[in-house]
Amino acid sequence: MVRVGMPAVLAAACLIGGCSSFLPAAGPTASAVVEGADVATDQGLLARYELVDVDAAVVEALRGRPLDSLLASFGDRRPSVQPVIGVGDAITVTIWEAGSGGLFSAPAVTGLSTGSKSSSIPEQIVARDGTISVPYAGRIKVAGRRAPDVQSQIEQELAGKAIQPQVLVTVNSPLSTSVTVLGEAAAAGGGARLAASRSGPVSNLGGGRVPLTEKGDRLLDVIATAGGVSAPVNETFVRLSRGTATATVPLTAVVSNPRENIFLRPGDTLTLVRDPQTFLAVGATGANYEIPFSAEGITLAQALAKSGGLRDFQADPAGVFIFRFEPASVVRRLRPGSPLLSSNFVPVVYRINMRDPNSLFVSQAFRMRNRDLVYVSNAPFTEVQKVLSVFSTVTSPIASGASLYSATR
Repeated sequence: MVRVGMPAVLAAACLIGGCSSFLPAAGPTASAVVEGADVATDQGLLARYELVDVDAAVVEALRGRPLDSLLASFGDRRPSVQPVIGVGDAITVTIWEAGSGGLFSAPAVTGLSTGSKSSSIPEQIVARDGTISVPYAGRIKVAGRRAPDVQSQIEQELAGKAIQPQVLVTVNSPLSTSVTVLGEAAAAGGGARLAASRSGPVSNLGGGRVPLTEKGDRLLDVIATAGGVSAPVNETFVRLSRGTATATVPLTAVVSNPRENIFLRPGDTLTLVRDPQTFLAVGATGANYEIPFSAEGITLAQALAKSGGLRDFQADPAGVFIFRFEPASVVRRLRPGSPLLSSNFVPVVYRINMRDPNSLFVSQAFRMRNRDLVYVSNAPFTEVQKVLSVFSTVTSPIASGASLYSATR
C-alpha cells in the first residue's frame, strides 16, 4: 500500500478546489486576464475590455493613433500686416509745430532762442468706446485703426489751430495685440517687455503678456520671447486656446514638426503645462512603482528594462500585459466589430508572449503611452509553491508534535 503524505494530499485538494484564489498575489494570473475580457450575464457574454495580442500588424496600426494638432485645429493663417490699436492699449501722442508760440510750442525766450516746437501729451489708455482725448481736437476714435491713420486725423483736426502740425502716435503697451503666456514659461513678464522694446518705448505690460510684432510671430517665437520653458522639453505640453477652441500637443511635436509651429493671433492664450510622462510597473517585475520615461518616448522593451525586467523565478513570460485606454478610432482598426466602440475611449489589454523570440523585436517597436500600466503575471508554478509553502507552515507544528510524541513513548 502506497502512503501519501498529508501535505501533498492537502495541497492537491486545495489546488483542485481553487484555494489558490485565496493566496496573496500581486494581481491576476494570465488565464484570469484572458478569461476576464468577457463576463457572463443573463443576456449572455458582456465584453469588459478588448484583449489584443501584439504583433507587427498591431504595432503598425498603433502608429496611426490620432494626436492633437495645432495646424489642424487653428490653421496657419498669417496675422495682419500691421497691428491695429485696440481698447486697453497705452498711447502717447507727440505734436510738432513749424514755429514757436503755437498751441503746442513754447515761445522764444530771446532772439537767439527759438523755443520748443513740440509737446507730448501724457500717456493715455484707449477707453472702452475706443477713443482718446487730444487737446483742441476732441475725442479721437483710434480702436481698430492703424497708427498712421490716427496721426493723419489728428493733423486734420488741428489744421488752422496749430502751426503746420505734425503728429506721431506711439503705442507703448499694445495689450490688444498680445498673447497671454501662462504656466512653465521661464520669465513671461520680462520676455514681454523685451518683445515690446523691439518696436518702441515700453511701459509696464503686466506679467505673462507677449505683444506680437508686425512681421508675425510663431509659437516658438513667443515661447522664446517669454524666456523659454523652465521644465524639461520632453515633459512640457503646449495648450493653445483661441476663442472657444483649445488644443494640446507635446512641445517636442512642435519642435520636430515645423508645420505645427503656427502663427499666433492677438488674444491667444498659450499655456505651457508640465506633465511628466510615466508608466506603472506592477506584478512580477524587478520594480513595482511609477517610473518616468526620462525621454521623449520609450518602447515596451525599454519600459521592461526600466522596471528591472521579469523576475526569473516568479514571472510568466507569456503573461506580459499592457493596460491602456485607447481612442475608439484606434480600436476600430484593431477590432472593427468590438461592442465597446460606443465609448470615446475603450479599455484595451495588449498581450505579448515573451517566450516567442520574435516578441523581442515587437517589444522594441511597441510605443509606450503616458500612464500605461505594465503588468507581468506570476508563473503557474509560483502559485503551486505558495500553496506548498502555506501547508508547510500549517503542518510543520503538527509534524514536530508527532515526532515529539513518538520519541516520548
